[in-house]
This record gives sequence, C-alpha cells and structure tokens, in this order.
Amino acid sequence: MADFIHHLLFGIYPYVALAVLIVGSVIRYDREPYSWRAGSSQLLRRRQLIVGSVLFHLGVLMIFAGHLVGLLTPIALWDALGVPHGAKQLLAIVAGGVAGVMAIIGATLLIHRRFFDPRVRAASAFSDNLVILLLWAQLALGLSTIPVSMQHLDGHEMVKFMEWAQGVFTFRAGAADLIRDVAPVFKLHLFLGLTILLLFPFTRLVHMLSAPVRYIWRPGYQVVRSRKLSPRHG
Repeated sequence: MADFIHHLLFGIYPYVALAVLIVGSVIRYDREPYSWRAGSSQLLRRRQLIVGSVLFHLGVLMIFAGHLVGLLTPIALWDALGVPHGAKQLLAIVAGGVAGVMAIIGATLLIHRRFFDPRVRAASAFSDNLVILLLWAQLALGLSTIPVSMQHLDGHEMVKFMEWAQGVFTFRAGAADLIRDVAPVFKLHLFLGLTILLLFPFTRLVHMLSAPVRYIWRPGYQVVRSRKLSPRHG
C-alpha cells in the first residue's frame, strides 16, 4: 500500500496537477478573461500591503527561478560546466534560505493584514485566503528542508530531485522511485507544491502568467484612481 501511495503521489499526481494547470488556465482565460487579474485592496492598510507584497513577490520569484533552473537543468550540463554537486547544494541552501525568509515575512504581513483588518477580511474571497495560507505553509516547509539539506552537503540528495523532476517532464517510467527514500519533509514540500499547481487556474495566481517579469520592478500593488464625473453627471 505504501508503494502504491508513493507512486500515486509522485508518479501520477504530477501529471494530473500539470494537466489541470495548463488546461484549466487556457479555459479560464478563454471563458473568463475579466477574472484574469489580482484583486486590489490598495486603499486599505496600504503601507503594510506594499512592504508585504514586495518582500513576498521578490522572494517567491527568486525561489521560482532557483527551482526552475536547479531542477530542470540537465545534470550533464552542470558537470560539463565543472560545477560540483556540493557547491550547487550549498548555493541552493543559501540563496533559497534568503529568498524563503523574505517571502515568508512578506506572506506573514499579508496574512496579518488580510485576516486581522475587518475591512480587508470582508473584501477577501475564500480562494484568496486559502491560497495565501497554502503559500505560507509551502514556504515554511521549504525552509524546514534546510536543516535536512545541511546533512547532505555532497549534493547527492539534490541530484535525486533533479532526476525526478526531469524524469516527470520526459515521461520517464519509474521517476517516483528516485525519491522514495528522501526525508518526509521533502515529500510534503513536493506534494503541497503540486497541489498549489493544481489549484492555480482557480485562484488569483493566474495573473502571474500574464507578464511575470514585470513583478521584478512592480511596486507591489495596483494603482487605483478615482474617476472624476463630468459636469453633466454632477
């Protein structure tokens, strides 16, 4: 039973999550284009929104880029460049740790603002609350993997995740077996990450697909302007 569950979660579930992510995003963009945005509550506790949003977005973008490059770059390429697995592991720990701390501080500020300000709470949808809590939990799990990773500075554990991720994207049979013996915290981190991808098309996260590069210099909030009425509407 344990083998079946492991294969289900890390051999089949990744394809379900990716399929829902792609198909769901396309359908939503086609059928509900006006919902393809992030809701704005700029006028409510603006300062906390700006600080939290900037820290969160910068941290998440750094983490996303690190995971994308670190997991999907062929191992042979790293070897050809002469980058030792241990050095790559240490870089991931340091850079990921800094980005993770930034992101979770930002997420904590956003959660505090969303749940403890009655006006923001009243303007928040259930999906908005759910996604920020899931992202916070994912960031916390990611940071929790650092002490475990420190015990494997030879980079061998990281290679397992690289082979698994690349195996999934290349439809390699038995990819789930590559991470069978990793620590439970890593498995929880992977499972929650896949779940967030599964929920992606049904939340405000879809707006990231529009132009994610803009978040690097985005001020962290949406500009909301009042519309002046013409004299005949006055």
